[in-house]
Amino acid sequence: MNKSKIPQTPLAERVRPKTIEEFKGQQALIGEGKPIRLMIENDTLSSFILWGAPGTGKTTIARIIAEHTDSDFYQLNAVSSGVKDIRSIIEIAGKNKDNGRRTILFIDEIHRFNKAQQDALLNSVESGIITLIGATTENPSFEVIPALRSRARIYILEELSKADLKAILDSSLKRDELLSQLEIKEIDEDFLFYLSGGDARTLLSVLEAAVIQEIDSEPIRITKEILENIVQKKNIIYDKAGEEHYNVISAFIKSMRGSDPDAALYWLARMLEGGEDPLFIARRMVVLASEDIGNASPNALVLAEATFGAVDKIGMPEARIILAQCATYLASAPKSNASYMGIEKAYSDVSNKPLYSVPLHLRNAPTKLMKDLNYHKGYKYAHDFENHFVEENYFPKELEKSQYYFPTENGQEKRIKDWLKGLWKTFKKY
Repeated sequence: MNKSKIPQTPLAERVRPKTIEEFKGQQALIGEGKPIRLMIENDTLSSFILWGAPGTGKTTIARIIAEHTDSDFYQLNAVSSGVKDIRSIIEIAGKNKDNGRRTILFIDEIHRFNKAQQDALLNSVESGIITLIGATTENPSFEVIPALRSRARIYILEELSKADLKAILDSSLKRDELLSQLEIKEIDEDFLFYLSGGDARTLLSVLEAAVIQEIDSEPIRITKEILENIVQKKNIIYDKAGEEHYNVISAFIKSMRGSDPDAALYWLARMLEGGEDPLFIARRMVVLASEDIGNASPNALVLAEATFGAVDKIGMPEARIILAQCATYLASAPKSNASYMGIEKAYSDVSNKPLYSVPLHLRNAPTKLMKDLNYHKGYKYAHDFENHFVEENYFPKELEKSQYYFPTENGQEKRIKDWLKGLWKTFKKY
């Protein structure tokens, strides 16, 4: 085929669905009787925000609405638009409303609007001058101001399944004018789906590049080797500053807390492959070593701190080995959150109860006046007693016999518990 006949418009745009029937995936939103489908079919739109990963259909749903609604439809991209653009559309929308016509404003990447830009939308959305459709890859809880969230429903787009990607691929091969006239005998679908990372746009872009590369072959065979030649890396969905950043680090921490070194390594690899700062990961492991392991294995904190220093000195790619050693140790270590829970309980008492006076016997008395006021009087010096211990109240009188630290039976903390239990007979219950 003459390559000059290859369309200039990307495949993903050429085969973008124009009707609900052509749309693949997101059946919880656009399936029979589902909310967005009903709004489109009944032309009863209200403001909403679509939240989902790249390539899951947010813009396509907005375009379908634009095709099937009896309204003026405007689209802005938050990256290249500002308050001036918003006000210009609101002015038109106000005139439309006076004439009984509805205006829909679709804002792609709405999370990139700052607070002032989002504020500019509030009155017009609340009064019905515009119907807002926002699209975001980021958690609206963090990126969309509460006042705007309260005026718009939030719909979550699920990650596309393998069946969804297969349906999109098959539909594209039939509907696209170029692909439908080519003899494509083979496509390594599983590898293509893997490379896409669940992003339909990426899937179609990679497919198109592979087809163009092999367009002079008869028949065309899209093998794993050809696909590998097109892309050097799988499309890793990971935004260091966004929602997935928090999701993956959360999964990593929970895997170590749950004593699963294998899952910890998987999430660690996901973060590193996505370009996460290795020091950020190491810093979180230092916290986990105290919060979730504590005195059950005190060396965990030492190793985590050493890991942070080593990663800082070594850098990637070798730092991945150091991080992996630390992650597997922390995941495999005995667990205790007794220290963490103890300080939380102490903080609670400090915050919610009066700040009681320090008992006189616990105060130093460096001056004669202080001695005359009974500072330090009655203090028992622990080293003067057997086992260098004497039962004594070290709290304000009002909190006498309080206890915050409850050692577990795990790891080395059991020895601590047994030791303390042997010392404290009256004041504590270990």
